[in-house]
Amino acid sequence: MSSRAMRHVYGPVPSRRLGRSLGIDLVPFKTCSYDCIYCQLGCTTNKTTERREYVPVHEVLEELSSRLPQAPAPDFIGVAGSGEPTLHERIGDLITGIKQMTSIPVAVLTNGSMLWVPEVRADLEQADLVLPSLDAGDARSFERVNRPHPDISFSRMTEGLITFAEGFRGTIWLEVFVLAGITDVPEEIARIAAIAKRIDPARVQLNTVARPPAEDDALAVPAEKLDGLRRLFSGPSEVIAESRRVESTTTSAGRNVEGQIRALLARRPCTVRGLSAGLGVPPNEVIKHLDVLCARGAVRTKRKDDITFYERVRTP
Repeated sequence: MSSRAMRHVYGPVPSRRLGRSLGIDLVPFKTCSYDCIYCQLGCTTNKTTERREYVPVHEVLEELSSRLPQAPAPDFIGVAGSGEPTLHERIGDLITGIKQMTSIPVAVLTNGSMLWVPEVRADLEQADLVLPSLDAGDARSFERVNRPHPDISFSRMTEGLITFAEGFRGTIWLEVFVLAGITDVPEEIARIAAIAKRIDPARVQLNTVARPPAEDDALAVPAEKLDGLRRLFSGPSEVIAESRRVESTTTSAGRNVEGQIRALLARRPCTVRGLSAGLGVPPNEVIKHLDVLCARGAVRTKRKDDITFYERVRTP
């Protein structure tokens, strides 16, 4: 299967949390149970809690089987993408199929909003690593930051996280996304920390805005302040920092680099350095393809804190 035909598998993506993650997208763009003000993909266009087979699992596994032999090998297979992956009702079958295909560990990146559903908890049992989010310490902040579907109350969400953690045999890394002027005060973080203590994850990872967010009032918190706030958590904690590891690059002969760039930018804005690291393509070649895509109007640039990101232009 050619790179151009890849609809559900993308990357590998350079990830601050997972190293080089080969991504799997299970739902249509911005199909999510939240509409987070900080989302790098923009506002949610289909806010839902409906679980169904949004994309055929056999197609995803066929694409993955085609992509895996291509070097370099990823550190994780990350089930994430451009929406909430647990909305796919056969995510459990997908994880089973991946585990039968490869020994590369499977990570599921989820907002955690659907873990109150018993079937969702059961579907994630075979994952090696689950990375849920907890961005608020009370219902008021939850509504402001995550803007959830009406089916999801703050108490339902938190109890789902706690119940899942009690039965899950794999590893949990809990992400806490902190926003300046909203949740970056000790009182709010202390409330989040109290819930995190009940979840008891292997680690808590504090994050903040790094890419252009959905709303302009979603502002980044300085790293030094995040480092102080993380000390309010009783268990292991860390501030997620941009990866500084130097990635090797390989020849792109015979690869559809333009198609892979487009697939990556469909899921997240990226810098030239991020695209180069994720795809294993020299930066000068990435720039060449980006120039062509920008000239066509398929890709555009966006500045954030003096850093240039590239993002896909979506047609109505």
